[in-house]
Formats: sequence, structure tokens, C-alpha cells
Amino acid sequence: MSDALLLGGARTPFGRFGGAIRDVASVELAAFGMRAALERVGVAPDDVDEVYSGVTIPAEEALDGSIPARVAMLRAGIPSDRLSLTIDRACCSSMTAVQLAARAIRSGDADVVLAGGADNMGRAAFLMTPSIRWGIRRGGPTLKDPMAEPGSDIGGKPVAVDAGEVAAEHGITREESDRFAVRSHREYFRARDAGFFADEIVPFEAADGTTLEEDEGPRPDSSPEKLGRLKTIFDGPIVTPGNAPGQDAGACYVVLVSERFAAEHGLTALARIAGTGSVARAPREIAVAPAPAMEKALAGVGWALADLDVLEINEAFACVPLTSARVLARGDRAVEESVLGRLNPNGGAVAIGHPPGASGARLVLTLARELRRRGGGRGAASICGGLGQADAVALDGR
Repeated sequence: MSDALLLGGARTPFGRFGGAIRDVASVELAAFGMRAALERVGVAPDDVDEVYSGVTIPAEEALDGSIPARVAMLRAGIPSDRLSLTIDRACCSSMTAVQLAARAIRSGDADVVLAGGADNMGRAAFLMTPSIRWGIRRGGPTLKDPMAEPGSDIGGKPVAVDAGEVAAEHGITREESDRFAVRSHREYFRARDAGFFADEIVPFEAADGTTLEEDEGPRPDSSPEKLGRLKTIFDGPIVTPGNAPGQDAGACYVVLVSERFAAEHGLTALARIAGTGSVARAPREIAVAPAPAMEKALAGVGWALADLDVLEINEAFACVPLTSARVLARGDRAVEESVLGRLNPNGGAVAIGHPPGASGARLVLTLARELRRRGGGRGAASICGGLGQADAVALDGR
């Protein structure tokens, strides 16, 4: 059984809601991201055996047909006789893609797998009542905005409210979340100014000439005072527009290969996929879920929390990594502070942005690159999504 090696990858800049790439289809972002990832690591499209691609906004995907993973890989120049799979596990989707890619390589079913995802949340179409197809006898059609209250259709409350309420139950405060959000922006700009993201981001150019060269979401003037003046979302206890990411657009893909393929082609990997873990909890527990997913990934390879040099936990809202860090620490404040000191060292989704179909792969890529910057080490990334689900990946940096 071969180890699954992470060669590297690439992402587009992440665009804000209504920003420069608001009209670009997610399938176009995906095709661009696939090409960019392959070019970045020096692997030809003809070498790809399988493609796993995450998406999370059906109301946007449907504007361009179905099976977006298949459409994007063909547009990216990958041969038509290669397999693809479209994945929707909400925000987990592209980390799920990485897990499935690693599984395909370990099983011997593939030598080269492209994994990641893309979304454009602001392009989601308004939905009309299905009865319009058969005609309306009385009254007018009803429109639904699928982006209005994410999660409320199934979970009962918007995810921003669930996350905040569960965080508050674990003692996380609004003020702590605001401070963590400011930290996310501060660390992002420190990393950007040091050139960290130069090898991660590929400036985007669409077929119609639309361009985006940098992430649009980071705010250099963010401060606890400014965030403290914002109202919470849906009257929840913690989450505000300032301590949450936007409804963003972008793509990220990574390339995984077998040891044999890497050796035969003289390729050096960023990291080895050491382990993976996935969990599902009560739908409202998204702020907690990344912690047990990470614990499961670590247990599978015999690592302890203290063995990790770097942790990445997605900032679905600032309160999510704070809550998960507290759960991981199991009541030990010293451990909690240690976790926070190793967490998201280059900023997170509150600053970078959170296209949900792309964020899981972005976390894995950022983690691998940070381990490389440090000269190696161990790390783990985790992300919540899908109403109480979470995925995690443990990396052995090279």
C-alpha cells in the first residue's frame, strides 16, 4: 500500500460577495484552479487518474448544468476517459475530496488524483416554486433566496446562530470572537507581506477578461472597537459580519500522488497524508465538530495533540476554532493556550475568505506550505460543515 503524497496545489484569490468575480461561474473557477494546481506542481493533465471536486451551492451550480466536477475537468484539459466525482458535504466538501484522493492512492486504484473544490456564493440563483412548470392558476410565483438563512431549512436555525449558541455554552464570548477575528486579519497581512501567499495564489483571469489578483476580504483596519459596534446576525449571541467570513467565491485544488509516481518523475512532495478523520454530531454542533474529527485523525496515526507543530481549524465563524480549541484542551487552560498559539498562524477564513466548496483544500494546502516553511513537522487541519459534520487531515511535512 502506497503512501499518499501531497505535491502541492494552487488557489484563486478569494473574492468577496458582490466583488470582482461575482459573475464568474463556479465551474469556470474550478477549471482554472485545476489547471493552476497541475501547472504549479509540474504534472500534466494526461497524468491525472481521478478528480474529486467539492461544491456546496446547488442553486449556483445548476445555472451551468450538472456534474460540475466532470465539466470542470474537461475544461481543464484532463482526458475524457478519467473518472470524476462531484462532492457536496457542505463546507467539508473539498477536504472530503482530499480524503477520498488519499484513499484512492493508498488502495492502488490511482497514482495521480486532483482534489479540491470551488464555489461562487453570490451567484446563487433565486429559486421559484416548482409548480411554475405546470402553470399558476391563482396568485403569482414565490421566490426563495437560498443564501438568506443557511442551515435553517434542516437544522431549525441559521448556522450562525447554532454556532454562536454552542460556543456560548462552552464559555466563548462575543469579545473573544472579535479579538480572534482581528488576529485573523493581522496574521494574514503579516504572512502576505512576508510573501507567504505568493506560492499559493494564482491571479485569476476569466474568459471574458475579468481578473482578480489578490484576496478581497482582508481588512487592514479591523479592530476590536470597530467589530464591537456591529450587531449580531439573526439576533444570535456571538456571530456578527465582522467575526465571520463573507459569502465568498474562489477555487482551490491540490495534487496527490503515489510514492511510485513521485519517484519515477523526480517529484518532491510538500507532505505525506498521515491520517484522516471524519465525524457527524447533532446538527447544531458545528462549532464543536472539528475537534473530534481532528482527534480521530490523530488517533489513527498514534499522534498526540502535543505532537502537532501547526493546527488549522476553519474559521467558519471566529467562535468555531475557539470552541474547538477549548474542546481539544478538555478543560486544561494551559493546553488551550498552547493550541491557540499554534492555530491558523497565517490567518484564516475570517480574513482570507470562505468559498465553502474550496476552503477544505485551502486549509490542507496552507498547512502543508507552512510546514515546508518551517522545514518540516507535523500538522492537522479540520473543518466543520454539513450541519454537524467535520473532516480532518493529518500531515507529515517534508
